[in-house]
Amino acid sequence: MKTAPIISTALIALFVIMLLVIIVMSKVGKAAGLTGGILSQCPDKPNCVCSEDTHDGRHSITPLAFPQKTPVHIVTLLKQSIEEMGGDLQQENENYLAAEFTSKLLRFVDDLEIRIDQSEKVIHIRSASRVGYSDLGVNRKRVELLKDIFRRNVLKVGGRMEDS
Repeated sequence: MKTAPIISTALIALFVIMLLVIIVMSKVGKAAGLTGGILSQCPDKPNCVCSEDTHDGRHSITPLAFPQKTPVHIVTLLKQSIEEMGGDLQQENENYLAAEFTSKLLRFVDDLEIRIDQSEKVIHIRSASRVGYSDLGVNRKRVELLKDIFRRNVLKVGGRMEDS
């Protein structure tokens, strides 16, 4: 009769330990980076979207059109948009940005990556969870929010977006 509470307590403790391990694992990773000059393909989990992922529609997302005219450098506007969303910029070069986003409740870390393709006049975006399987659509929503904020910031500085 006394074994049921012991088993219940042990299962709860095991669950808490597993959750803590997953949280720590999400903090020690980093963005996937570029593979062959483009954003990395998404893994076979629904917690990632990428505008350069062409192997299936589940992960695919439309890239962001290049602004036709803007008096401010595109990287500056992208960095400003990431900051407005609460992202923490981790890496930057002329055509690549990587930022981390931390969830409010459990402090899981997700990666957002941006590659500016000057020749094609598009901004490619990848957003992925570091751990777990499902993200309940958070990464797709993050990319769409980034696009909206970026477009708004382009208009604020007097720029024009491509028709899409």
